[in-house]
Amino acid sequence: MTAGRQLLAALLLAVGAHAHAAPPPIAAFFDNSPFNGAMLSPNGRYLAAFIGANDKRDGLAVVDLNDLSAKMVAQFSDTDIGRAQWVNNERLLFSTVDKSAGRRDVRYAPGLFAVDRDGKHFRQLALRRNPFLRSGDDTRELLPWHTFMLQQAGAQSSDFMYVADLGIVGAGIVQSEDLLRLNTRTGVATPVAHPGVSKGWLLDQHGEPRIMKTLDKNIEQVLYLDPATKQWRTLASFDAYTGEGNGFEPLAFGPDGVLYVVSNHGRDTRALFRYDLANNQLPAQHLVDLDGFDFHGNLIISQDKLLGVRVHSDAEGTYWFDAGMKAMQEKVDAKLPGTVNLITPPTRPETPWVLVESYSDKQPRRYLVYNAENGRMSEVGRSAPQIQAAEMGPRELYYYKARDGLKIPVWLTLPPGGQHKNLPMVVLVHGGPWIRGGSWNWNADAEFLASRGYAVLEPEFRGSTGYGTQHFLAGWKEWGLKMQDDIADGARWAIQQGYADGNRICIAGASYGGYATLMGLAKDPDLYKCGINWVGVTDINLMYDSGWFYSSDLSDGWKQYGMPQLIGDRVKDAEQLNATSPLLQASRIKQPLLLAYGGADVRVPINHGLKFYDAVRRSNPNVEWVEYNEEGHGWALPQNRIDFWGRVERFLDKNIGAH
Repeated sequence: MTAGRQLLAALLLAVGAHAHAAPPPIAAFFDNSPFNGAMLSPNGRYLAAFIGANDKRDGLAVVDLNDLSAKMVAQFSDTDIGRAQWVNNERLLFSTVDKSAGRRDVRYAPGLFAVDRDGKHFRQLALRRNPFLRSGDDTRELLPWHTFMLQQAGAQSSDFMYVADLGIVGAGIVQSEDLLRLNTRTGVATPVAHPGVSKGWLLDQHGEPRIMKTLDKNIEQVLYLDPATKQWRTLASFDAYTGEGNGFEPLAFGPDGVLYVVSNHGRDTRALFRYDLANNQLPAQHLVDLDGFDFHGNLIISQDKLLGVRVHSDAEGTYWFDAGMKAMQEKVDAKLPGTVNLITPPTRPETPWVLVESYSDKQPRRYLVYNAENGRMSEVGRSAPQIQAAEMGPRELYYYKARDGLKIPVWLTLPPGGQHKNLPMVVLVHGGPWIRGGSWNWNADAEFLASRGYAVLEPEFRGSTGYGTQHFLAGWKEWGLKMQDDIADGARWAIQQGYADGNRICIAGASYGGYATLMGLAKDPDLYKCGINWVGVTDINLMYDSGWFYSSDLSDGWKQYGMPQLIGDRVKDAEQLNATSPLLQASRIKQPLLLAYGGADVRVPINHGLKFYDAVRRSNPNVEWVEYNEEGHGWALPQNRIDFWGRVERFLDKNIGAH
């Protein structure tokens, strides 16, 4: 077998999946995946994929779809390739990430590199560390370490791309984002002139900068570079932290130059609109909305035509405008029944190949290529390859009413098999808290717990985003109060529905979820028999001031303008913040408790955990403490993820055991 064929074989199935008599091992859920995604070239002739075959670092491979020959075009011995984009049909831009290092041990920035699809003309474009830490003159032509790829690919029709020059201070706070036009062959970069301090950019249909966002104190502005006048003008101005004002989120430019934006615009849920640039206003009628969900998604453009919109309601899906794509979707769905199948065509196709991402609640994401002419479909790779769908449990979205009548969405994951009643249950609380917690997909945390015999309940308590403005606003200043009641009401709903054994319920979560775990143990001691908190907030005042010794990446703007409105003012709401402080309520917590923190966490510094552990163990002997010294806000290293979830499994088995 040729080297190319060997590589292709590794791409097609990076790790073979085998049936397990016992539940899949912990590593099947939490080890690093040997395959990490793929993307078609603009013309659809080539497929770039991220793969770390044979225990090597993740590299960048390119497959020629004409003959399925494959070649590793970039791979390092000391770091992994993390992100990449097609510059054009012949060249790729990429950056690195060291998957063997926790946050404490990260010494390098991602850097920027470029290489041709055949592995030739490799060039480093940006440094991976500060130049004063290096010697010699080899850094003079390189961009600074704080140069990053954009999330947007750009025109993909020349050797030029736009990249971001970030102004980073302190523990990783981004204060500005300047734009550079970079020649990926010569390394020459030219800054883009702009007014004010930029915080973000949007490229137009030609891949040129057209929208810029600025932030002054708490006011965000959306500016538009008018191609007719070559001048910047303001489209919107609103409060960046509370959303107050006539704001919207620029999404993308269509092939005809129409600006598409996401906005509430008099609605409870956010929808997709075509923005009227001539009159600086939103139209009365939206283009796409999602019943019960805020719009989240992206445009699908090919051959200079808007084919459809990728959307995300309970699950991801596609709203096709194009009849041909609707027909192709039906054919792909017939070949891949029971899964969500997301089709992405190349932007300027010269072949019939499209990329398909396929997944379900039981099936981790698979990547396939599909030939629209002959119907041929080939799997390229899959994440979590040791997981078999038949060994996973079902996951569904339900709704229940909180005690004040507010409708709360909740994700329920059940063990595989037919026994779905009177189960021990883990109430898994998402972090944020101002994020959407769950989706209909394969979730490693929930499926691991379900594979061990537990029902897993994930409430989208008030304050969670993605379910409309009313749901979000209802969570303001409700940490430890109505937000906490929503979680308890969800647990009681699961008991009433017969899913959960009311005597065997444990609450768990990370970050805000860790905070809610501790408050739940204190506030509802009869409901929760144990708790698991990792990297959790233990006192809101510590978020405002973590002390001179501990670094925090919470910006001064968020502390001044966001936290007082959304969480609580240190002065005006002092009594409430004390009453909802797990640290000050530690003596009330008597249940068994597992605490885990990262020694290098800058989002929730470890003093949150240390102070709380010191306080709670004075009156509670059943507290287990683990510190991963090199980790930040969550576990980057697979050995720590595997160790942590092994501890979780033993802790749950001891306190609410599924067996």
